[in-house]
Parts: sequence; structure tokens; C-alpha cells
Amino acid sequence: MAIAHPSANEVYRKIDQSIAQLLEKDYYLLQIDANERAISHRLGIYLQLLFTDWHVDCEYNRNLDQPKRLEQYEEFFDEEQRVWSIAQTDPITVFPDIIIHERGTGNNLLVVEMKKTTSQVSSDFDYKKLKEFKYQYGYPYALFLKLITGREKVDIEKKDYLP
Repeated sequence: MAIAHPSANEVYRKIDQSIAQLLEKDYYLLQIDANERAISHRLGIYLQLLFTDWHVDCEYNRNLDQPKRLEQYEEFFDEEQRVWSIAQTDPITVFPDIIIHERGTGNNLLVVEMKKTTSQVSSDFDYKKLKEFKYQYGYPYALFLKLITGREKVDIEKKDYLP
């Protein structure tokens, strides 16, 4: 039997609590501009403490026993801008920063993408990935976080829930 989905208010409340814990307990990681994976891992821990019935995974690239792919996009490297970009052709394997789901089932709850303010890469691809996760994999909630890092004062600059 699938785990029941909590209400939207409960999901948002738990996310807010987890972000508050991240800012309180891991301020240093944001201040020194630590790797995004280190920061998302810490947020994942705080989410797991609140979403106790669910699995919280970082960089999880599976859809059941197959690689998680987005059908709409192909990733490629733009030599001129020295960044990864996308084109609409073949599926690509993707690694969402954080997901909350029930492993081994299609019961998905939340997908999170994060970007640091010090990143030179546009957030456009993150937004496209989130929309595709909602569409292809049935995540009812998708969240984009813009992290202010590498400064004396760190924070979450932007918290967007995608419809």
C-alpha cells in the first residue's frame, strides 16, 4: 500500500522547517560556498527527519530499476559559454538534487533543485527539469531554491514552488 500524501500545508511547513535548520546548523557551508551537493545533502537530512515515512534521496537517478531520464531534453556542452546546455531531442539521464519518494514505486512527493548565487550556470535548465519531473514522474510538488552563498550573510534568495 502506497504512503499517503500529506496536505500541501504540511509539505510547505516541513520544507520551511528544514530550510530553517539548514540556515541555522549549516550556515558555515553556505558562507564558504561549499559544493552544492554538500549543501543539498544537509537539507536532505533535515527533510528526512520530518518526512519520516518517506525516502529522501540526493542525486537519485533511478526510476524504479531504470535510469531516470527526461524525454524532452538532450544535454550538451556549449563551448563558447563553457556551460552545459540543452536541446530538444533524445532523453537524458538526470540527477535531481533531492527527491522525496517511496523507493521501488511510482509514489513520488517532492523534487528539489538548488542553485547557488555563485554559480555561473543559468537556472533555466533547473526549472525545465522540475517541470518535466512533475509531468513525467508525477511529483505533486517541485521546488527551486536559490542559495545565497559565499558571503558574510547567507540565506535562501528564492523559493519557487512550480505549479
